[in-house]
Amino acid sequence: MRQIAATAVVDPKAELGERVEIGPGCVIGPRVRLGDGSRLGPNVVIVGDTVVGEENVFYSGCVIGTPPQDLKHDGAETLLRIGNRNVFREHVTVHTGTVLGGGVTTIGHHNQFQIGAHIAHDVTLGNHCVLSNAVQVAGHVHIEDYVNVAAMTGIHQFVTVGRYAFIAGLTRCTTDVPPFLILHFDGTLTGVNLRGLARWGFSEQECDQLRRVYRQLFPRRGREQEARGPQTLLEMLFSRRARRGALPLKRRIEEVEAGGDLDEHSRYLLAFLKRSLTDGKYGRYLEAIRRDSSLPPPAFYAREAEPPATPTEPIAPPAAARYGEAVS
Repeated sequence: MRQIAATAVVDPKAELGERVEIGPGCVIGPRVRLGDGSRLGPNVVIVGDTVVGEENVFYSGCVIGTPPQDLKHDGAETLLRIGNRNVFREHVTVHTGTVLGGGVTTIGHHNQFQIGAHIAHDVTLGNHCVLSNAVQVAGHVHIEDYVNVAAMTGIHQFVTVGRYAFIAGLTRCTTDVPPFLILHFDGTLTGVNLRGLARWGFSEQECDQLRRVYRQLFPRRGREQEARGPQTLLEMLFSRRARRGALPLKRRIEEVEAGGDLDEHSRYLLAFLKRSLTDGKYGRYLEAIRRDSSLPPPAFYAREAEPPATPTEPIAPPAAARYGEAVS
């Protein structure tokens, strides 16, 4: 049985599943499909070509399925697809895709988006992720499964965040984030996400191997380096000189691979790093395959601003009126 508040505005063309609850002040557009058991708190707006799976929960003030904030967007109909059992806390915003980005923003299952989080156009987000308060995810970002992003983090467009990664709060994330690792707020990689891996059922042997691989890839060298912390991934990708005789990251990856006896998680970590290093641009793999960088700018970029037409006659101000008198 559906429960729809009297003050909710639900378009007759919207498709509502069973046991859907829609709170007061909600607005549901004509192309929206809500799966069974979805619950909307007060003042939730869901519009656009948006398909919501089963048992999703939207708290007060969420705005879902509005057009992308992209100057290339020309008003074409694009999509938003949301899986099952996600939680969208207060004031979360999610946009549809763009034509050049594939036309669809995709969210998987069992994710939690905390207060004020934003998911921009063409984002692909996997399963079992947590985006804490005020996390801002730019367009074309790919976030894999089991990722935890702490509060007030900004993720640059075209970044890929690997599975089981942890990003600390207040981080400016401008390069791909390797899977299984921790990204500190200053952009440095600080170790393996051991606590998160244990929580998701990784064995002690699997964690130990990832830790050994990490130490081979990102060795500490002397007190100065230990005090400074590991280099940022961007520095390691583009530094032209070795530090204290250390091997470049690419050579270290080759040495780890040559050692053999790696499980699937370690192999995936190495493959991810190689992709960002050799195939990526600015440390972002998706940046290298973007399809809009070679296009000319939209017309409104190049067009000079036209001055407003000067009226031939001055516009008369409205007639003054005393309080309570009508003005014709």
